Amino acid sequence: METEFHKPGWRSLCGWACLFALIALASNMVDPDRLDPAHHTFIFLIGTLGIWRYSNAITHYLRGMYFLHWRFPQIRRAVEKMGDAALPSHMYMVVTSFRIPTETTFKVYRSVFRELQQLPVPSTIIASIVEKADENFIKQLMREEITDRDDIQLVIVRARGTGKRDGLAHAFRALSRRMPVEDAVVGVVDGDTIMLPGCIERAVKLFAYMPSVGGVTTNEFCEVEGGRMMREWHAMRFVQRHINMCSMSLSRRVLTLTGRLSFFRASIMTEPEFIKDVEADFLAHWRLGRFQFLTGDDKSSWFSLMRAGWDTFYVPDSHTLTVEHPPDNNFFRATRQLMYRWYGNSLRQNFRATRELGWSRLGLFASYVLYDQRISMWTCLVGLTGSIVAGLFLGIQYLLIYLFWILLSRTLVCLLFFLTRHPVHPLYPFVLYYNQIVGSLMKVYSMFHMDQQSWTRQKTTLGNSNDFDAGLNRWTSKMMLVSSIAIFFAVISALLDISQL
Repeated sequence: METEFHKPGWRSLCGWACLFALIALASNMVDPDRLDPAHHTFIFLIGTLGIWRYSNAITHYLRGMYFLHWRFPQIRRAVEKMGDAALPSHMYMVVTSFRIPTETTFKVYRSVFRELQQLPVPSTIIASIVEKADENFIKQLMREEITDRDDIQLVIVRARGTGKRDGLAHAFRALSRRMPVEDAVVGVVDGDTIMLPGCIERAVKLFAYMPSVGGVTTNEFCEVEGGRMMREWHAMRFVQRHINMCSMSLSRRVLTLTGRLSFFRASIMTEPEFIKDVEADFLAHWRLGRFQFLTGDDKSSWFSLMRAGWDTFYVPDSHTLTVEHPPDNNFFRATRQLMYRWYGNSLRQNFRATRELGWSRLGLFASYVLYDQRISMWTCLVGLTGSIVAGLFLGIQYLLIYLFWILLSRTLVCLLFFLTRHPVHPLYPFVLYYNQIVGSLMKVYSMFHMDQQSWTRQKTTLGNSNDFDAGLNRWTSKMMLVSSIAIFFAVISALLDISQL
């Protein structure tokens, strides 16, 4: 896959050489006495907090690599021995499109038609669209791509354009009316996701081998319409996603069934409760009251499956290429908007999952990961905040040591990414650190403003008819955020005092 999407060349090699030179330069700026374990400030460098955070990252990485290079190949070999008997008796593909450029829509539907053309089972495409022009375009494309296959049908569902959840619910009800057979499988693909050859077959065969699995998600690569930093930021996130998905799949507890492309048992998707969860999911919050989820349909489908007792899984050899359209030309504004949406969805489902599912359903490791997500947003900020404060009041060496440590540690982490079979660029250490710091800030803000939501493609917002309740919610959210920040700085001050004892 690396040679297809991100061919390494002289520019990449020069970039790595410059990065290593920068690390060497930073190391020369550090006072060697500060790296002496006998020095009283050594606790500042390798405290228990750092050991805990890196042990979590190492655990995820080792679990992920074990799954990717040993456990999953065993599963794949067993599935391939089943041959075509592992294929479903009928394949459904639900495709949702809204405000997607025509060129991207063409690539997406062409990939769907070509995949089904090669799949030796009857198939049905359910296209959830808004504009009439898309309907004519899709029908024409199908006539060009589907040949000598009378068992492949197209169903058009006209959505109201009020949001992705609404469009999905209309498509799922259209699926239910067709009364799919018991072993049928449904793929749900977003309007900006291109399936690469063999994607469907590799994914759907796993359902026959693992009867406890209700939904699977796939391995994503990306094609970004933006600048270099935006492209590498997205690509780096997909590497992190790949590692975490592999790690969680070892426990069959993948924590989201990605909305870009996931596959489900048809018997699950025709259940009224599942459709209701996707269409009108909500959170009952102790302070903010009850409010609906505007985005995050992938989290809702995951929660519905987990509540019903199904396992979830990741298929690392089923590949897709997502076409990313940043919501803004400015890197900082675009990434903040995206992270605000993503992390807000994750936190809303995080609190509900731990409360309603519990460790007995989630399992010990998945429960620990969910609880850790609430803590990591603060711990990622400890090093930066502490080093700035220490640099201002105790000496600039604290800040220099921190900068050297960030360069060294993030570079080592990114070098480990080479084993993931995803492309790795010398800019990754910088976008990784940016993602950790800015992402933590967005998580902290989102945690105290869970009722505030937006979708970067469709400008949907959540209204509140009661002005008093809305004002009270805003006021209490700001007060709790400020109080938490004050406590955070108090903890930083205490840690600095301890390091000087």
